[in-house]
Amino acid sequence: MSQHHNVTAGIDIGDRYSHLCLLDTDSGEVIEEGRIPTNHSAFEKRFSDSKPMRIAIETGTHSPWISRLLEECGHEILVANARKLRLIYAEGKKNDKIDAEKLARLARLDPKLLAPIKHRGEASQAHLALLRSRDVLVGARTKLVNHVRGAVKSFGARLPKCTAESFHKKVVGYLPQELASALEPVLKTIASLTERIREYDRGLESIAEELYPETGLLRQVHGVGVLTALAFVLTLEDPSRFAKSREVGAYLGLVPATDQSGGSDPEKHISKHGNGMMRKLLVGSAHYILGPFGEDSDLRRHGERIAHRGGKNAKKRAVVAVARKLSVLLHRLWVTAEVYKPLYNGSRREGQAA
Repeated sequence: MSQHHNVTAGIDIGDRYSHLCLLDTDSGEVIEEGRIPTNHSAFEKRFSDSKPMRIAIETGTHSPWISRLLEECGHEILVANARKLRLIYAEGKKNDKIDAEKLARLARLDPKLLAPIKHRGEASQAHLALLRSRDVLVGARTKLVNHVRGAVKSFGARLPKCTAESFHKKVVGYLPQELASALEPVLKTIASLTERIREYDRGLESIAEELYPETGLLRQVHGVGVLTALAFVLTLEDPSRFAKSREVGAYLGLVPATDQSGGSDPEKHISKHGNGMMRKLLVGSAHYILGPFGEDSDLRRHGERIAHRGGKNAKKRAVVAVARKLSVLLHRLWVTAEVYKPLYNGSRREGQAA
């Protein structure tokens, strides 16, 4: 149960300045309004000597370090989920001053309305930044590869099929002479990106082995590599946050969104809430599990059953379903430290049938 504070605050965080509103918790009267620069020294100066208060902020670029700093100053911090916090944006009248007051009033009346989240630790955030930086480089390389292929097609030629890693080596001899001066510098950039990505891969593998040994439990699943396992551990950070493994699929946005009203309950696409990079990695693992190199497993059989039903986007739905089940399985392996049995459910059903 949270401690009662005499003052409840709301801070609307801006990139350069943040707006502050302090309320008397008992009466709800505004006792202070203003703005402060969005930097460490200004926040520390304003809040380090203040009596402990409940402070509501909204998720954003600056919210991780601000929440850590304010907690170190002895305050109770509520980090409101920006995606779910509709009240602030529900009316036309909106500015930073009003948003700060509404955050404070929501925190005073019922903190659950903020759908508060818990930011990960500083070390986890730094390691996750490595994964995201790698992801950005992979995306940049993909765009450059597509640019080269498109440019060559416009001249009536085609480049051979190859992986992105070997692209700069395999296609250099196939470029039309007219495009050599335009595309050879791009190939050099692709080569440089590939080397940088390999450096990230080596560094992340060392981090996983040395600092996150639990990733080994997740890598038991054929199709889950170092990057996916490490991203999963860093994204969830604490597996005990979830009472049931099934909750992880919803947390990562791999379950259908709901829009139920009266007798209407339409089937919708997945919500895509949560970490997009993690969701993409799980979908990539699901593609591998269902692909030609995937081993026979409960996950693969589950996806194949959905794909065999046919219908529109059957294969896509199968991939998403496997990704969702994979997220549940990985959390379960992490919590229990069990030895992974690919055909656990299949063997159990066969035993029951016998």
